[in-house]
Amino acid sequence: MNYLNVKNPFILFQKALLNPAFVDKSLLIDVMNAQMESGNRYFCITKPRRFGKTTNANMLGAYYSKGADSGELFQDLAIGKTEGYGRHLNQHNVVFIDFSKVPDDCESYKMYISYIKENFYEDIEDCYGIKRRQGKSLGDLLKQTKESFVFILDEWDSIFYRKFMTRENKEDYLFFLKDFLKDQPYVELVYMTGVLPITKYSSGSELNMFREYSFIDDPKFSRFFGFTETEVRELCRKFSTVSFEEIKEWYDGYYTDSGESLFNPRSVSSALDDGICKNYWTETGPMDEIAICIRYNVDAVRDDIIRMVEGDTIRIRLRACNPLEQLNTREEILSAMVVFGFLAYWDGFLRIPNKELMEKFEEVLSSDSFGEVKKIVDRSKEMLEATLDQDEKRVAGILEYVHDLEIPFLKYSDENSLSCVVTLCYLYARDFYRIEREKRAGKGFCDFIFYPLKKGDPGIILELKYNSSCSQALKQIKERNYIQELKSCQEVLLVGINYSGKKKCHQCRIEVVNNF
Repeated sequence: MNYLNVKNPFILFQKALLNPAFVDKSLLIDVMNAQMESGNRYFCITKPRRFGKTTNANMLGAYYSKGADSGELFQDLAIGKTEGYGRHLNQHNVVFIDFSKVPDDCESYKMYISYIKENFYEDIEDCYGIKRRQGKSLGDLLKQTKESFVFILDEWDSIFYRKFMTRENKEDYLFFLKDFLKDQPYVELVYMTGVLPITKYSSGSELNMFREYSFIDDPKFSRFFGFTETEVRELCRKFSTVSFEEIKEWYDGYYTDSGESLFNPRSVSSALDDGICKNYWTETGPMDEIAICIRYNVDAVRDDIIRMVEGDTIRIRLRACNPLEQLNTREEILSAMVVFGFLAYWDGFLRIPNKELMEKFEEVLSSDSFGEVKKIVDRSKEMLEATLDQDEKRVAGILEYVHDLEIPFLKYSDENSLSCVVTLCYLYARDFYRIEREKRAGKGFCDFIFYPLKKGDPGIILELKYNSSCSQALKQIKERNYIQELKSCQEVLLVGINYSGKKKCHQCRIEVVNNF
């Protein structure tokens, strides 16, 4: 058998249970049981890659399928303790298709869809003795079985990433899915997963029967994809290889519908296993989707990205979009980034979720697609060197250079605009410092504090002024005792920067404080 009541989901979920970093998401089964029993049959779960879609699909296949006796897998999980747990256990004919599996020599959509169909026809003939007849569709053949089916369709959109796929191919594929799924009496449940939102591809009524749950809008399933804070704390206690605080900084930043923290599961598992936090998820697949998203309309999103790199959130209303088609508006571009998992969106606010993604966005700022901004980033190494050398004139000169570039959103109107420029000018410093903006320190909030990552490097406290003076900036640092934040550093550089709107120029003063 190829798709019908196969044992693959059982085997793969059994292996997943052996992973020390396994997190029990089996209550998803309880939710699906309730939906099926209430007559809701069509669900499409669209989440970023490596967020648990396939593991959950295997879990559901192992639970529902008549092709395996899986009670031993579930009896000790959370679902095993629920009322009615056994009502649907191994009671259904399950059609399980992983659409990412293609023939080795697949060079066209025709070859791909023929492979899927022939496997399906073969199962129907082998199991029910029903042979394909001319003019009979897959839906017609399934009706002749007189049986009911649960369809678990993983990675429905994987073929859309193939270069040979045309618009006509995509439309044909949608009608193929419609043929055997929509309004068919044999359908008990359809659980379909992918990254791309299916409703945005199905412009007509082909697949409008699906209720879709994405990273932008998911009031029902969000807690089952990704690790919650409670789950990550437990994993950190179990492994004792990396602290929870470090894991949170690197991989937190997403949210469930209720606002609970959600961590990237792939990265958390890898970091705990390796004993070190680094880029895992961003290295598991092509990251040029970020560039794809911004290339359509750089001017509309550049300001948002730079402000998010600063640490700001962007208030915006987003809806799921089709990220592989033309992106015409700011909202569509930013929505695409959320769909891919590059940005987090909750309660109307958009943000870069964590350190892992922040590093990727910093790389994007230095790409040619950011034009004049790239020139600033390219000089950020010189800016750090000038600061460490206490070269006040050189620091002010770099700021003058940035100010004179033709970048509308960097034209000063207040201290916040100056802060945006400073963020870009010190982007290189993030390789050597943990930089916090508007940090509570001493008796107030400091504009920037640079915490050295390497012991022995000097700390940096940077205070900005607009139409004031560098002396006032340094005075504020001392009077409000910001330096206590860097008391572990032997040497601290106090940097005061002022922009004079009247004279259209920058000034910089740097003092050194030794902590003994």
